[in-house]
Amino acid sequence: MSWPEKSKIVSGVENMLRVNMGLEPGEDILVLTDIPTSKFWQEKPADILTSVSERAMLARLVAEVTAELFPDNPVVFHPFSVTGSHGREPDGSTAALMRKPQVILAITTYSLSHTNARQNATKSGARVASMPGFEAGMLEEGGPMMVDYMQVSEDCHLFASRLSSASAVHATTPYGTDLEFSIAGRKSQVDDGLYNTKGKFGNLPAGETYIVPVEGTGQGVLVVPGGWYPGLEEDLTFVFSKGEVVEIKGNGKVADHFRAVLQTGNQKEPYKSRRNLAELGIGTNPNAHRPDNVLEAEKIKGTIHIAIGDDIHMGGLVEADLHEDFVQPRPTLVVDGDVLIRDGEWLIA
Repeated sequence: MSWPEKSKIVSGVENMLRVNMGLEPGEDILVLTDIPTSKFWQEKPADILTSVSERAMLARLVAEVTAELFPDNPVVFHPFSVTGSHGREPDGSTAALMRKPQVILAITTYSLSHTNARQNATKSGARVASMPGFEAGMLEEGGPMMVDYMQVSEDCHLFASRLSSASAVHATTPYGTDLEFSIAGRKSQVDDGLYNTKGKFGNLPAGETYIVPVEGTGQGVLVVPGGWYPGLEEDLTFVFSKGEVVEIKGNGKVADHFRAVLQTGNQKEPYKSRRNLAELGIGTNPNAHRPDNVLEAEKIKGTIHIAIGDDIHMGGLVEADLHEDFVQPRPTLVVDGDVLIRDGEWLIA
């Protein structure tokens, strides 16, 4: 990531506000970003500190461009202390501020998607774009923001209609993933990037259909290939039993991080809820390509992703202070015996 050139993102910012957010004259806009605390500065390595700081600067530039493009819309730029984990609640003043505007752009490093603060904002009527890990190149020509969102929406709904009437899911990949679970009675949802109605919420860049597995049903293994998660240099394996991670296999910093965060075998909270099998997602954005940026990777057309942790903010039953997505390249997805995706190629029609 690098400091963006203003001229390269202006069109993307304008398109985002007009097309994705459906901005109306006079609506209040809140641009959020998370900034390092003194403790964060002391504990984190230089590459993470650089990424967080540059993303915060990007958010400020987006706020400035927005104010210039839409002078009739009040714009507030609000930096808040970094939480350090996806799905962890922001401070109380930030949460309260999120209930006031009509449009929120959360250009953060750590996701606010699966938080009560975000949920309360949408309940208050705010249209929220959660953008954890967002980078300037996503707004540039050819990037995942500059896509035909009408086509993305059509593809999202195609998968959603199939999943909502289904029961059994079996996902495999050439890298070793072999995972089964139930989605019986669960309603699929779409993140098509069109947040033009009151209380609408999703990620930008967008492009996925997702559904919450029935808690307690996940069985098998999830293998995350090296390079398909930030900092992951070799394959990482999660073993699931009865809908919960029971073992982690792999070496390196990422594997050690998840061993510490999940503590398999520890039945106390917050560890148990973090181990929950939380989501199946299907990527539908043809302009998404980067495997090492989760926000973009999970939208890549031809991939699926599996998440652990919080699912209550998606219609499930488990509330956790963590939600982590793991993207699966070249998946084969079988739903109620029908092959919807084979080795990354869509067969659904």
